[in-house]
Amino acid sequence: MSKDTTQPKLKHELSLLDGTMLVAGSMIGSGIFIVSADITRNVGSAGWLIAVWIITGFMTLTAALSYGELSAMFPKAGGQYVYLKEAYNKLIAFLYGWSFFAVIQTGTIAAVGVAFSKFTAYMIPAVSEDNILLQAGSFKISAAQVVSIVLIVLLTYINTKGVKGGKLIQTTFTMTKLISLFGLIGFGFLAFKGDIWTANWTNAWDLHNLNKDGSVTALTWGTALGAIAAAMVGSIFSSDAWNSVTFVAGEMKNPKRDVALSMMFGTIIVTIIYVLANVVYTGVLSLHEITIADKDRVAVAASHVIFGNVGTYIIAVMIMISTFGCNNGLILSGARVYYTMAKDGVFFKKTGNLNEFGVPQFGLWIQCLVASLLCLSGRYGDLLDMISFVVVIFYMLTIAGIFILRVKRPDVERPYKAIGYPILPAIYIIMGIAFCILLCIYKWQYPVYGLVIVLIGIPLYYISQRNVKHEDKPEVLS
Repeated sequence: MSKDTTQPKLKHELSLLDGTMLVAGSMIGSGIFIVSADITRNVGSAGWLIAVWIITGFMTLTAALSYGELSAMFPKAGGQYVYLKEAYNKLIAFLYGWSFFAVIQTGTIAAVGVAFSKFTAYMIPAVSEDNILLQAGSFKISAAQVVSIVLIVLLTYINTKGVKGGKLIQTTFTMTKLISLFGLIGFGFLAFKGDIWTANWTNAWDLHNLNKDGSVTALTWGTALGAIAAAMVGSIFSSDAWNSVTFVAGEMKNPKRDVALSMMFGTIIVTIIYVLANVVYTGVLSLHEITIADKDRVAVAASHVIFGNVGTYIIAVMIMISTFGCNNGLILSGARVYYTMAKDGVFFKKTGNLNEFGVPQFGLWIQCLVASLLCLSGRYGDLLDMISFVVVIFYMLTIAGIFILRVKRPDVERPYKAIGYPILPAIYIIMGIAFCILLCIYKWQYPVYGLVIVLIGIPLYYISQRNVKHEDKPEVLS
């Protein structure tokens, strides 16, 4: 008995500011600097470029406001995993946790790490992805991949030393990136070119594919909807991780209040930044220049116009700061999901242990290992194509859980209730279904590969249950 009382516990050290910075910092990685090129190629107009970001922002904010009710009902580590288990069952929750571990969180960490190294190469050419350090047949390891792994390992190590170090990095780097982004937007408005703005916003709602060679592909109503859905793959990926604070709810000082507020404030801040940044892009670059930006680095092209030749270095430093802080937030929050899964007996048992600093050290390191392997595989880009579909599926299931729990658990205390219920949660589910159906029709490879990863989790779940059937069952959260 005495042994149990001395077990390390999660420490309540995160404030509302820390939570908001975790949300904003985890959301803003490299996407806003890159994905607008592909969005523009899909929709072909300034109006629809901005509309895609506004639609995504509305969906994200609606989901965040809905999640607030769940976070207040179950203010525990694990976030979305816990909500799915309470609304449905352990299998559905496990499939989310498995997908989270296999591709959603680890794939994002890998992609953001590689983005950090790619832009570091602007400052230090020796760490370029073109600098191949090792090659065996078709398998290559570049300097950029090594740098990305070093970054992931470094941030993982810092986070094993307690939540204080992680939150200090998160708050500092997020504040720096927010100030930098608002600065870029401000100088961008001052650098607006009247002729470019007028050209881009003439026929701003003429929806079509805009090819890199400058040619235009007309769209029917059906293919137009498919083009919008394909465009939203990038914006949804860029806006993901808004729920990261729910994973660390067990470490918030006032989780019943601050988790919901952190999601609301963080998503509002990021949505405003994303929309304004894209307005700036359309004010300094022609639509053709946006579509042909080198390696889709729209922000680099825009920064060159705004700041001149030094702009490339300015944006490189901004993206290094952005991706560093983003990965810290992803790494910090992700391991809490595996910790809760282990407590339920559906993940590596050791992941459910906390070290002397009160953090799930083993979970942090296995997350680090998988993310590093994805960096080496060179296939992180392909994995991320699947993320938007899988993520939206689980978001819809979780938000539908609000309706289920209102009936199933009416007596549970709800310190915060979903704003706009039942209209806003229903709107999100309808929009999510439309997005997923359109992807299945027009970009079928995204949902197929994503669903394969999810379904692999079914036999893994039953194997985990077989392994624990002769052991004491872990306590089920009530």
